[in-house]
Amino acid sequence: MSSSAPTTSAPTTTGSGPSALSRWFGFRTPSLRFLYAWAIADLAANVLLVVTGGAVRVTDSGLGCPTWPECTSGSVTPHPAMGIHGVIEFGNRMLTWVLVVVAVGTWVAAMRYRPHDRTSRWLATGIALGVPAQAIIGGITVLTQLNPWVVALHFLATMLIISLATWLVYRTVPGAAPQARDDSPMGRLAVALAWLVYAVTWVTVYLGTVVTGSGPHAGDEDAHRNGLDPRMATQLHVDAVWALVGAAVALILLAVIARLSWRRTALVFGAIIVLQGVIGYVQYALELPETLVVLHMLGSALLMVGATALVLHAARFGRTAAAAEPGDRNTGAALPATAGAS
Repeated sequence: MSSSAPTTSAPTTTGSGPSALSRWFGFRTPSLRFLYAWAIADLAANVLLVVTGGAVRVTDSGLGCPTWPECTSGSVTPHPAMGIHGVIEFGNRMLTWVLVVVAVGTWVAAMRYRPHDRTSRWLATGIALGVPAQAIIGGITVLTQLNPWVVALHFLATMLIISLATWLVYRTVPGAAPQARDDSPMGRLAVALAWLVYAVTWVTVYLGTVVTGSGPHAGDEDAHRNGLDPRMATQLHVDAVWALVGAAVALILLAVIARLSWRRTALVFGAIIVLQGVIGYVQYALELPETLVVLHMLGSALLMVGATALVLHAARFGRTAAAAEPGDRNTGAALPATAGAS
């Protein structure tokens, strides 16, 4: 992938004159700001999928549609006998079509954006292909009666898509000039710590799925658990969390002391860890109330956004545009609230 940053921006008009429909949706000659908006929508939709998937689990609605790709035998919609569980699971499945629309819109915008940006195209393609892959994994999840290891794979696949979507958002921030790679000892240490935080975040998220697979919220009252001791699984997850805290604190201190330009990103990530930790301990003390479990899953998605942003900022990954497009006043634009750069 090329990380070079073109210095020109996309044209806004063509000689032939775009149709009213093309002008309205902006796909004929998409601007960088247009592509950026679709990238944010892609990221938000996948984070929303984590929340709705959490709702399915805590309400025991994982088999509200007991087969796939149909909901019930001979019908794509839930049978009234499935009650609220069928409605919840069917609603979560319908979100897939929202993801399809957003992913395709992002892909078309990335493909039509000028000048060509290979990295943005590959990212948009990977995210778009992730949607049908997720649907297939979700189908296997149902057909295996919510096998906890397949459920974990379903969640981790969403985390990967969220990480790629975060990269695409970072890549397409309007008006964000690329910076030269910092090869000083501090810069190299920051990159190493950022990658460490990213890796430990993945370990922590994975162990969280192991805890879920051993606990009460398996998606259905009769679903199999993974057979592990919930207390032991939880302790292992907590150990990973504290390892993440240590790595994040080291990175935050380095960013603040060295006054690195992305120190605000590190501080925001630290705040997410604190909030996620509080939710985790409280939900454990209260024996896993449904609302806190869903919030904890949302926190996992935000952690992945933040960890990805740290690597992108620390390693100075290239961006699509070196200068603001006409009308872009926000020359210090950043990632969405979870991962802004100063």
